[in-house]
Amino acid sequence: MQKSWHLNRRTFIKGVGAAVLLPYMECMGMGKLSQFAEAPAKPKRMCFVYFPNGVSVPGADHKLYSQWNWFPHKTGSDYEFTDSIAPLSPFKKDMTILGGLSHPNSRYVLGHIAGDTWLTGGDLRGNTYNNSISIDQLAAQKLSKHTRIPYLTLSTDGGVGYKSRASTLSFDANGRAIPSEHRQREIFERYFSPNNGATTKERRKSLQQDKKIVDLVLEDSKSLKKRLGYNDKSKLDEYMTTLNQVEEQVKRNEKWLDVPMKDFDASRLNLDTDATVDPEAYLRSTLDLMILGFETDLTRVMTYMMAREDGLGLGDAFPKLALNLSGHHGMTHDKKAGYQERLGKYDRWLSKQFAYFMDRMKNTRDAHGSLLDNTLVLYGSACSSTHNANNLPLILAGGKNMGLKHGSYEVFDAKHIHMSNLFVSMLNAVGVEVETFADSTGALPAVFN
Repeated sequence: MQKSWHLNRRTFIKGVGAAVLLPYMECMGMGKLSQFAEAPAKPKRMCFVYFPNGVSVPGADHKLYSQWNWFPHKTGSDYEFTDSIAPLSPFKKDMTILGGLSHPNSRYVLGHIAGDTWLTGGDLRGNTYNNSISIDQLAAQKLSKHTRIPYLTLSTDGGVGYKSRASTLSFDANGRAIPSEHRQREIFERYFSPNNGATTKERRKSLQQDKKIVDLVLEDSKSLKKRLGYNDKSKLDEYMTTLNQVEEQVKRNEKWLDVPMKDFDASRLNLDTDATVDPEAYLRSTLDLMILGFETDLTRVMTYMMAREDGLGLGDAFPKLALNLSGHHGMTHDKKAGYQERLGKYDRWLSKQFAYFMDRMKNTRDAHGSLLDNTLVLYGSACSSTHNANNLPLILAGGKNMGLKHGSYEVFDAKHIHMSNLFVSMLNAVGVEVETFADSTGALPAVFN
């Protein structure tokens, strides 16, 4: 017998269906969707590209140090690229290599949990999992008023993963992981062909129906909450928060329904790549979608997790498939002779993929010039070597129209300059004015004017 506080199963399923059919939106912070601001003369964008497990860092006295150390051997503008990052040499004037930065609360955490804090600076020490908002989500709260969707959270594996094995870089205002998307054809059809062949009238009718379904579930949920215990209320609150955000996205979609998307050329997109066969083609397919998202001004905030930590997910097999090496995580623990070179070769392969992205960003132009000049791009990992969350390998690129000066290797005092200082400067550069972020001690000296 159905009790008075039970949700109607058919209504519940319909509500879940509406949520699944729409982009999953956390921490949107957009205010009223009717208040769309005029786009600035030059858009300001933010992008993050992540790889796991650290890099090759032989000691300075090691014979392979000069060739395969990820970091250059000399600071300032006179540095030379090692073989590990040599593919990026054509872009020296468009990027700055950063040394010495890390998140103090993550320096001594167990295993690969530092990856969960790469964009949050959160404190995950102890038994509880209390992460905090990621920089991309804070940026999206302001920048989203100019675009069709607030942000894109992408990965190779999709979903959220779990503690220390996350498959997303993005976390909402409550520190909850935001599911990433990874199915390239679905991403294209959802965001770049939103009507799927339907007329505007048909699409508007569908959006209105979705809104009615969400409203119905919200109404029943509020009634149900009065009869629940503390733990169930907490779970229901999370569910209702998600429904509210879906409802906001429905309103947003209605607002943008009559605004035509900018023309674009999708001829170079390959949406049938297989990560288990050709990892280079797979990664570049996602990178091409990111380029298209910026080119059409679909969003101004993106994250891309190229692979997960600790040998999980498809990315662990990339070294084997691309270079006939062993699995990535296992390779970082291998201490057999020559392991630094093997790691270095994979670092170079990853650098090659990022160089592809840099080249496309630099040579793709919109009405405001090169995409790269109007975008801050951070590339890197949450560890220097596996399980060592100090001196993170980081490259900051782009943003010349935001006043950034590139072309050098800068090393910062880890005691006084935290990675969150970089985030403060990045946020301010894109117009999100903040004085602090996470455990920052101020803004980042150098690089930013």
